[in-house]
Amino acid sequence: MADRHPEAKVNLPREKLIVALDFPSLGPALEMARRLRPQVERFKVGAQLFTAEGPRALERLAALGARLFLDLKFHDIPNTVRGAVAAAAEQPGVELLTVHALGGAEMLRAAVEALTGRDRRPKLLAVTLLTSLSPAALRKMGLPAKPNPLALRLGRLAWRQGVDGLICSAEETRRLRRTLGPRCLLVVPGIRPASAAEHDQARTATPAAALRAGADLLVVGRPITRAASPEAAAAAILAEIAAALDGLDQKRRRSQHG
Repeated sequence: MADRHPEAKVNLPREKLIVALDFPSLGPALEMARRLRPQVERFKVGAQLFTAEGPRALERLAALGARLFLDLKFHDIPNTVRGAVAAAAEQPGVELLTVHALGGAEMLRAAVEALTGRDRRPKLLAVTLLTSLSPAALRKMGLPAKPNPLALRLGRLAWRQGVDGLICSAEETRRLRRTLGPRCLLVVPGIRPASAAEHDQARTATPAAALRAGADLLVVGRPITRAASPEAAAAAILAEIAAALDGLDQKRRRSQHG
């Protein structure tokens, strides 16, 4: 069973932000990480960059002091996923990694078992539904057309198998937080400031809305990495996170003294 008592969650704005380095090669990804590193601690390496560059990308980013989210969404037979998760856990700088909840209970348990007993290990997160999947897309796949109930069902299934947390859209975050409690690490992609385009994301939210719903970590890609000034875009999002956290703290204090 996975460690269900992760370290205390912190509320510093920079601790909440993960910047997605969705680049086709290592050069521009490293350049972006260097530019943002004074403001950003965590970076996501996904399928595009890892397929192009492999573990070398993780090594170079870790050398910058980056904390890494390896988002490969393993989804295969249980034994294959067990081996893939064990290999991912050995990579430098990796603090978070993903499997897909649609792989089923046995696959999820195999992933958890691959990390059991390690002194230092990444947090294992299960992806519920991709934030690009709209109700129309789910209907074409023969799945229930309402994303929220399906994501909630998958989230509960994954949590019962021992994962440390979930990747979910902000639309499901509040229900998942209420259902699974404070120990479940909820990581929300598809984060867009109000002024940004949705691109190919169907279920998006602002940083403030996601945090109010109960998100622990926010994944932001193109609104930062494709901005005219990525540093300024990151600063604006961090400011929005700070304001939201301050509002939540004030709300908690009022409830404690109410």
